[in-house]
Amino acid sequence: MARKRVSVIKVDDNGRNQEFKDNFKNKTMNRNEFVNEIKKGNYPHYHIRTINHVETPVSNPDKRKSNNLD
Repeated sequence: MARKRVSVIKVDDNGRNQEFKDNFKNKTMNRNEFVNEIKKGNYPHYHIRTINHVETPVSNPDKRKSNNLD
């Protein structure tokens, strides 16, 4: 299987993803940093949803598992 571009590395007590790792660049980002990178267009396979008034990174719906956040 292909290596995932982004992995979740920290989840808070409520189950919200808080820290992410770009496995291609070996870069760690908090949720806000990842949201900003998605908005800049640097992660085209991801988008932002507002969940409980919080901007939350999510993968685009498709059949590929390699871009799922988990």
